[in-house]
Amino acid sequence: LLPCFLYSADTVEDEMEMATVRHRPEALELLEAQSKFTKKELQILYRGFKNECPSGVVNEETFKEIYSQFFPQGDSTTYAHFLFNAFDTDHNGSVSFEDFVMGLSILLRGTVQEKLNWAFNLYDINKDGYITKEEMLDIMKAIYNMMGKCTYPVLKEDAPRQHVETFFQKMDKNKDGVVTIDEFIESCQK
Repeated sequence: LLPCFLYSADTVEDEMEMATVRHRPEALELLEAQSKFTKKELQILYRGFKNECPSGVVNEETFKEIYSQFFPQGDSTTYAHFLFNAFDTDHNGSVSFEDFVMGLSILLRGTVQEKLNWAFNLYDINKDGYITKEEMLDIMKAIYNMMGKCTYPVLKEDAPRQHVETFFQKMDKNKDGVVTIDEFIESCQK
């Protein structure tokens, strides 16, 4: 009875594993219409995406692992977290192929306005429509950590904070301590 029970449990487990929901992307024609990629480019992107993420979606841990390969000299986990949240537009904890393509489309081929909107969203960590000094400092620290300790010239400990102060002097036009999307876009375009 016991071996039979174990066999049945294994079979159920195998069936459950096989029945794991795999995300299927929208028709490539629809993605082609929504993005700035050709169908051929989308096919190539999809092959690469499926190779890294066979389930069709990327969770944050996998995203961090992939991203860390680009910055082996530093710790990219915090920046990858912020980047993941920017790609995860519906905030469901995963990045689908569609999410990835739409973000990439903006970053590579979007208008200046689209790219700046995307960048603002990255910096606006809590998505309240404002960039605070604390949010910007978190991003700057993450970038400096990602670059590693082996930069030349060697960075001073307070470099991220100085970077944030410079950013706010240029961007915070009305000096209210936060940067709005309008202030951000206006300053970046100058």
